[in-house]
Amino acid sequence: MLTKIKLKEQIEKFPEEFSIDELIENLILIEKIEKGNKQSENGDVISEHEMENEIEKWFE
Repeated sequence: MLTKIKLKEQIEKFPEEFSIDELIENLILIEKIEKGNKQSENGDVISEHEMENEIEKWFE
């Protein structure tokens, strides 16, 4: 979940004019990165071998 501080940081990085779509896409990306970092910190990850097996299933 994003905090007000992170939101302010992201908005400060934008140019003076931007679209709502650009802002939303950026915020979704930041939220996904934060979620992935928390999963990693909690050990909620899969091994490289498990990942390769999952990717192989996509192409069957």
